[in-house]
Amino acid sequence: MSVLAIDAGTTGVTALTVTEDGRIASRGYQEFAQHFPQPGWVEHAPEEIWQATLSACRDALRDQQTPVAVGITNQRETAVLWDRRTLAAPRRAIVWQDRRTTSVCDRLRNEGHEPRVSELTGLRLDPYFTGTKLTWLAENDQDTWKAVTDGDVVVGTVDSYLVARLTAGRVHATDPSNASRTLLYDINAGEWSDELCDLLRVPKAALPELRPSSSDFGRTDAQAFLGLDLPIAGIAGDQQAALFGQACYDEGTSKCTYGTGSFVLVNTGHTPVRSDAGLLTTVAWDIGDGLVYALEGAIFVTGAAVQWLRDGLGIIGHAAESEPLARTVDDSGGVVFVPALTGLGAPHWDPDARGTIVGITRGTSRAHLVRATLEAIAFEVRDVVDVMTRDAGVALPELSVDGGAAANDLLCELQSAQLQVPVRRPVVAETTALGAAFLAGLATGVWSDTDELRSTWQLDRRFEPGPRDDAAYARWTEGVRRSRGWATGS
Repeated sequence: MSVLAIDAGTTGVTALTVTEDGRIASRGYQEFAQHFPQPGWVEHAPEEIWQATLSACRDALRDQQTPVAVGITNQRETAVLWDRRTLAAPRRAIVWQDRRTTSVCDRLRNEGHEPRVSELTGLRLDPYFTGTKLTWLAENDQDTWKAVTDGDVVVGTVDSYLVARLTAGRVHATDPSNASRTLLYDINAGEWSDELCDLLRVPKAALPELRPSSSDFGRTDAQAFLGLDLPIAGIAGDQQAALFGQACYDEGTSKCTYGTGSFVLVNTGHTPVRSDAGLLTTVAWDIGDGLVYALEGAIFVTGAAVQWLRDGLGIIGHAAESEPLARTVDDSGGVVFVPALTGLGAPHWDPDARGTIVGITRGTSRAHLVRATLEAIAFEVRDVVDVMTRDAGVALPELSVDGGAAANDLLCELQSAQLQVPVRRPVVAETTALGAAFLAGLATGVWSDTDELRSTWQLDRRFEPGPRDDAAYARWTEGVRRSRGWATGS
């Protein structure tokens, strides 16, 4: 017996089949195009996401028994629009990385709305989130927006778009973890907010129905989805799904996912914990016993910085080269790289910050720059964890890690040293998809409860903290200051 997990990420779709013992039986992957129509703009074509989903699932299911259920996890905050009847998208989706709504956020902030928005949502006014992307469309794409207000076109995040495609349009639904990332959801009441919808000019009728993360999201349509008629039974945003897949079911447990960006979450139980220092309060999941919350630090660019070394500078041929090359030097040689390539996320939240490299000398090599990039990832996570432990009032006993860069032993060593806590890497690093499978399997009886799920988690390696280089961290802090002063020249 297995569950099919669909992980619709930022650069591609992964499909996995997960067995009862938490093992990955098969996988498929398909990239899709990234569209950059202007500097700072990032878009995806919804149809390309759907075709990538079909391709990845077809590969994962080849020579496999038919799974009993489908779980979905997804890049969050990306705004997707599609025709309610035909399912065709009237325009490309605006991706979470897109910064075009900076002026919208500035305007709302200057009008004094941010305290109330933060009170209701646990978020802040930043281009990262879905709501202001929809406001931008209302103000700049009036033909499309008229179709939304007329009721012909609906809006959602990638999960709800995939549910619509999988069910041939019969279901328009999402879960609280995704809804809590839109700036339109009241995390206290657990429902869409009329007040926020009015503020951001989003018709509530266009939004998906809210259902628990582990519940009935309809059945796949056989004609639409590879001839399969299966229950869709689990949905969570990618970072919340990773927290679930890492078996962080107890209050105070935490994880960091190293992906395009890095995301640190700590489970705060059934109580939303507020942060005054740049962290986000978000819904982790609802598995039928009420909302579980998390405190989150969202770092926009980490793995994407390694991709930039590969694709932008050409100093490595593959991401896997970063560790052996970085190990050829003892340290970064004083080089600091602040990868604010799309601004800075938590805990700084500065959309105007720019990528900065300082400390270069005639002796600087590409190995020093690669090591500085790995150090930057560890420093960014330390920035978040320092604030998180203070705001949550708990010291993290350890950090579970996952995502592509978690395979990098040097990064895990640097991270453990900077945090001075053990770093745990699981056997199954694809915990985002694993979490989606767990949610779907809970709803369909594959697993009985979270205790049974916890027993499937297996440790690959535990990294114990070595000496911490506080001088390097001090240089990093100065680099961040320079990065943030770029727009003003300070």
